[in-house]
Amino acid sequence: MASTVSPWWWPAAVLCAATAGVGIHDLSQRRHSILRNYPVLGHVRFMLESIRPELQQYFIERNYDGRPFDRDVRSLVCQRAKGGAAELPFGTERNVYAEGYEYFETSIRPLPVGAKEPRVRVGGPDCTKPYDMSLLNVSAMSFGSLSANAVLALNRGAALGGFAHDTGEGGLSEYHLRHGGDLVWEIGTGYFGCRTENGDFDRARFAEKAAHDHVKCVSLKLSQGAKPGIGGVLPGEKVTAEIARVRGVPEGRTVVSPPFHQTFGTPRELIRFIAEMRELAGGKPVGFKLCVGSRREFLAVCKAMIDEGVTPDFIIVDGAEGGTGAAPLEFADHLGSPLTEGLITVHNALLGTGLRDRIRIGASGKVATGADIVKRLAQGADFTNAARAMMFAVGCIQAQSCHTNACPVGVATQDPRRARALNVDDKSARVHRFHSATVRSAQQIIASLGVSEPAELRPHMLRRRVDPVTVRSYAELYDWLVPGQLLIEPPESWTADWKAADPDRFDA
Repeated sequence: MASTVSPWWWPAAVLCAATAGVGIHDLSQRRHSILRNYPVLGHVRFMLESIRPELQQYFIERNYDGRPFDRDVRSLVCQRAKGGAAELPFGTERNVYAEGYEYFETSIRPLPVGAKEPRVRVGGPDCTKPYDMSLLNVSAMSFGSLSANAVLALNRGAALGGFAHDTGEGGLSEYHLRHGGDLVWEIGTGYFGCRTENGDFDRARFAEKAAHDHVKCVSLKLSQGAKPGIGGVLPGEKVTAEIARVRGVPEGRTVVSPPFHQTFGTPRELIRFIAEMRELAGGKPVGFKLCVGSRREFLAVCKAMIDEGVTPDFIIVDGAEGGTGAAPLEFADHLGSPLTEGLITVHNALLGTGLRDRIRIGASGKVATGADIVKRLAQGADFTNAARAMMFAVGCIQAQSCHTNACPVGVATQDPRRARALNVDDKSARVHRFHSATVRSAQQIIASLGVSEPAELRPHMLRRRVDPVTVRSYAELYDWLVPGQLLIEPPESWTADWKAADPDRFDA
């Protein structure tokens, strides 16, 4: 039009050419997933991010109790994933005199930061192939919920950083195995990847896959923090032929995991099943994951351990505030114990029954920073797992469309066109950098508390403001049992639950 009709068309022609050039660049670049799926238009998001300070309160993520979730955690995770400094001028933006504010008790004489990343040996007396776990690992997220490229990026990042990648309950796929990252194979109520045609546990298939060199541990999922009491749901539109093959389910049909396991029905049967799984896995560490509900039920499991002389190698406590999967609103908001209460309950129960030294405890639920890691270790954990933060590291922008199969950055989708936007090499490097920087931050905090290793952290080092003029340490806020106390003389606050706990019955 500009060359044949009128020169007045030249401005529009130049604008169209420039837009086309930007679009071609967006489609060919491999750093930003959103630009590959939304060329040109995706730049609007980055323009908004450039004026982030003015929009801070609009974008900030809220914790389950309404408090800011460590400034803007997604921003912090992305800074670390990109290799930037996680620093902010002008001091804290949090009200340090507000009820619920928590901080660490630092030492006048801090210690030098250790040169090596701490490791936690996972494997009890019945385990013949123990595993040295990182302080921070990838929490359970299934292939099916996540795209193949997202799984590849997480696993390659785990391989680069030498930390563990939990597969989630969706089965053991080739994408978990391709890059050689250490795996925690999670088995849920659907027994995906090791199930019979009618949905029961298939021992032969389990033993075959558990023998793989990349599988370092096996985790039996009892419940999930976001939705304790109900099973997982994978919408039919996300059940591709590949997903169906990995899980052993019909293609295109919505997959609903049962709310409970068919293989056992009592605490004693659970513990016997754990022992059987460990034997089938060739002596590799086997444990279970749960969102804590009734303390009495967990004590019943502890009694079963004592009676049977069998313990899991680890227990992962999933907090009710965590969870990356879609869940009913009422379940997400009102069911299950938050991570602090659940973690302290499990730690105390194992201490009180004299079992703590045989079992390692993992903590999962909005763990994203070095401070989060140290906080959970001070409350009784040995290691932590992160899901949401790892999703941020591979490019999640919290579009909250995970259940629609229309994730704009290719993280939580089975749409090949959308998933291709996620570049595995770039995002795996981001996962590695995020993990390395976050664990290093935890080491720095530990050193500032005047201790040399995570095992020396104690509840009194973590403090909480309970009102504007009163501060209590966690040693004062909670009762802490001593080894074997429940077996000798239970404290009054535990007596009723301890007496009522029955190893032959789950009864809240």
